[in-house]
Amino acid sequence: MLNTMDTSFDSCIKCTVCTTRCPVAEVNPDYPGPKQAGPDGERLRIKNPALYDEALQHCTNCKRCEVACPSGVHVGTVIQLAKARHGGFKKGPREFILSHTDMMGSLSTPAAPVVNIATQLKPVKKLLDKVLGIDQRQTLPKYTHQTFRRWFQQQKAQQNRFNRKISFFHGCFTNYNDPTVGKHLVAVLNAMNIGVTLLKKEKCCGVPLIANGFFDKARKNAELNMGQFADSLADSECVLATEPSCAMTLRDEYPEVLHVDNHALRERILFASAFITREFAKGNTPDMKPVNLRVAYHSPCHLIKQGGVIHTMELLNSIPGLAVIMLDQKCCGMSGTYGFKKENYQTSQNIGQGVFDQIEALNVDYVVTDCESCKMQIEMNTAHKVMHPLTLMAQSLA
Repeated sequence: MLNTMDTSFDSCIKCTVCTTRCPVAEVNPDYPGPKQAGPDGERLRIKNPALYDEALQHCTNCKRCEVACPSGVHVGTVIQLAKARHGGFKKGPREFILSHTDMMGSLSTPAAPVVNIATQLKPVKKLLDKVLGIDQRQTLPKYTHQTFRRWFQQQKAQQNRFNRKISFFHGCFTNYNDPTVGKHLVAVLNAMNIGVTLLKKEKCCGVPLIANGFFDKARKNAELNMGQFADSLADSECVLATEPSCAMTLRDEYPEVLHVDNHALRERILFASAFITREFAKGNTPDMKPVNLRVAYHSPCHLIKQGGVIHTMELLNSIPGLAVIMLDQKCCGMSGTYGFKKENYQTSQNIGQGVFDQIEALNVDYVVTDCESCKMQIEMNTAHKVMHPLTLMAQSLA
């Protein structure tokens, strides 16, 4: 028997609003759009289980179709599950390297200075392009020699002095690539008299694994993380994530895509801006000094999916002296590992061009976004440095 999630596609009323909001369909004529690849295709696939449409490979799972759908159809999920059922994911060495972020981080951080120099060299990038299909024009992320978890070991005694505590799901990028956002979250929460604890163990949330078809590995990670959440919430109020894609996966993709039950804990898994602005509403605000900057805010697709943009805007607008210009809600085109792949590079750039043009037309000091993937894409294609909202909040602490 099909469950209700499997039949949600049948609520599609064929209005095609999802296709009008799809960033891939807008720039790639080979992709007919989420309506045809999702609900329409699912009806045909049920009649003929052997049917598989190669167009499904173009979906980036940005979830803009789901936000637009007036009938609540999980269009992106329908497409991802159809790809999984029909072997539609190519799972080669490139996909393994791009998606197994825990393993790559553990191997790379001990030799981070050497790895960072090597991966910026043109001959190395050409080799990765030719052998693996990682586009040589793409900037590769750098690794940190001191992981966030190692830095946090020096903070544990200080965190124990707080009566209130939250658990922090730091994610792979904060731990292995750039701990800055994690450090700033700790600073902001401490200024609000809230301490931070880490999970005894955490694994990648699973978003790059799902995007590259490694569902079994993603499910194992999800089960481990949920067990860790249950243990940590005995001594902390909630679990916070600072990366929108991590928060969306922990809350929504675990039950919908991986079929890992999280209903008992879901309401205690929050995006950091949502938690902080709730505290503001209760009167728990830190002392802040003016930050006299003019910034442009780019809203990530997966934060839009969660309805979380309003919380980040509220956080930014609470900083004295900060002038915030909200960009049109367009996709930057990076979509996690999608933009690294040679066959997707130009589509990724074409999708992001609207964002790049908006930014270059504004006279701002910085661009602000919550997503590290968006940050990489914008910094590679504009002359602007990109900051996380928590970094600005940390700068404003008196």
